[in-house]
Amino acid sequence: MIFHVDMDAFYVSVERLQDPSLIGKAVCVGALPEGGKARGVVMAASYEARALGVRSGMPVSMAYRKAPDAIYIWPNYDLYGEVSERVMNVLREFADVLEHASIDEAFLDVTERTGGDYEKAVELAKEIKKAVMDREGLGCSIGIAPNKSAAKIASDLNKPDGLTVVPPDKVAEFLAPLPVSKISGVGPKTTAVLEALGIKTIGELAKYPGKDLQERFGKNAVWLWGIARGIEEIPVEERPDPKSISVERTFDRDVTDWTLIRETLDSVVHNLWLRAKGQGVRFRTVGIKIRFEGFVTHMRERTLGTHVTDEEVMRATCRELLAEFEGEKRAVRLLGGRVSHLQKAAAAQKGITEFGS
Repeated sequence: MIFHVDMDAFYVSVERLQDPSLIGKAVCVGALPEGGKARGVVMAASYEARALGVRSGMPVSMAYRKAPDAIYIWPNYDLYGEVSERVMNVLREFADVLEHASIDEAFLDVTERTGGDYEKAVELAKEIKKAVMDREGLGCSIGIAPNKSAAKIASDLNKPDGLTVVPPDKVAEFLAPLPVSKISGVGPKTTAVLEALGIKTIGELAKYPGKDLQERFGKNAVWLWGIARGIEEIPVEERPDPKSISVERTFDRDVTDWTLIRETLDSVVHNLWLRAKGQGVRFRTVGIKIRFEGFVTHMRERTLGTHVTDEEVMRATCRELLAEFEGEKRAVRLLGGRVSHLQKAAAAQKGITEFGS
């Protein structure tokens, strides 16, 4: 059983976390229009901007003609990458296997933890959506299906905040009426070629003779034919060597008791250390994340002199970073710990605290 998780208007949503005044407005992330004279493109558009006809990949000059009053923002790729990494760490907690497909989407194989039960899968998907919103303030859409291609198509159908389920016995029925352009990788050129063959829907593609399809598309015909018939079986595969590891805890109720907050941080650190140890990595940068009521979020980090695996070093560093906020009178909603600048243990030298152990 496969989930495809697709973040809703990811770049725009991250910008709105930084500047809530953008909420509800037409926002375009990408090139700045310069009065409609610029040559760049729109990288992402809010749903409000899409309602005005703006699309990602559209020349910003065209976007400006359609939405001159929209807010145009230059992209902050470093920020998007950091947030993406945190989202993927949240998703990883719910997956048997996670494949980080792009900055704003992932495939999750959840076959073992759901036992193939689609009712359990729906509940798990709801938990994922809640976790991503609670921890990162971001919405996502999820497609559930027996394979990757159907799950990806499903996640795109009811955005934003969608949850679309395609049981195994309904895959062909689900795919049949959809245009062939819904298949990931089928762009305008391939769509035009298929339409010239009289193929406009995925159902028509599924019925087309495989031999004739292979004569026209070569090896790609097998891939297209498998997706159209709902029998694609490409496995979800974990990408090696994550750039960072993080663990977070959201309190059931906002907390003002700093003894409890420090104890929770220690628990977060211990779990973070176990994950780093389990992945066989040492770390050089240690950070914390603290979110107060009202979704006000702060992050702090410190880079150490060398790569280490020492839990006490991790705990002491996190506590020192947390101390900056202990005078705050606001209630705390979430605590997180993060390590980055990772290095496989075999490639690193021992830290000074680890000799003799």
